[in-house]
Amino acid sequence: MSVANQLTSSAIHQSGGVARLWCLVALLFAAFPVRGGDLESAFDAANRAYEQGKFTEAAALYEKLIPSAPRAGALYFNSGNAWFKAGQTGRAIAAYRQAEALAPRDPGIRFNLQFARKKVTTQDASASSLWQRAFTTLTLNEWAGLLAGAVWLWFALLALREWRPALRAALSGYTATAGVTCLALAGCLAASAQLRLQTVSAVVVASDAIARSGPLDEAKVLHQFRDGLEVTVLDEKEITVGATRQRWLQVRDVANRSGWMKSDQVIELPPVR
Repeated sequence: MSVANQLTSSAIHQSGGVARLWCLVALLFAAFPVRGGDLESAFDAANRAYEQGKFTEAAALYEKLIPSAPRAGALYFNSGNAWFKAGQTGRAIAAYRQAEALAPRDPGIRFNLQFARKKVTTQDASASSLWQRAFTTLTLNEWAGLLAGAVWLWFALLALREWRPALRAALSGYTATAGVTCLALAGCLAASAQLRLQTVSAVVVASDAIARSGPLDEAKVLHQFRDGLEVTVLDEKEITVGATRQRWLQVRDVANRSGWMKSDQVIELPPVR
């Protein structure tokens, strides 16, 4: 099967996303019984819009469900599929990035994200290095869980050494290894938190996004960024022009091109914990 056909069965046909969403909706109804009818109606409307080829409408309807289940990667996944079919590559990539942050090892999400990126550039559109990808392979909760498990094991070994002094020599190597593992996992958790919480990413969602030398419409044009380009936010400023308040972002892309853009030309990705 060709790559395009794989995307047809995965991203465009939603590859199990609807099935996962049925389970999600059932959970939502149980958690929010009063609003269950509204949620069910919104979910059915999103599916109908998608099946009728109204992809922009379907994406908007899927996204309306997200506040009720902000940790549901399937909702971001399906909205990304709808945005991709609507020709909104940047919005699709932003949705897939948020789905990937919640389920970093989901093969369907990763495949669709990489396929969408290839519409923007033949190179890897993500500015992340090998070490950055290594630290984001697990979520912060998963790193914290591993660290907690290692700490409990270390404490158990220390307690066993005190309870059975005769085992101290035999357990010394295991105890030292557990302690080193705790330190290593603590470092990984700190690095992952620093990377996720201090680095603000964004995706260009305008076809004629202009990067300027400063946060002013009159500033020199430096670059024109394509829809779907992924950038890192370096700084932000708010200015008032007449009666209008404008928010500008200083961004940098994977090729180290930087400039100031209006905030409505990008979707900023929230840090994932």
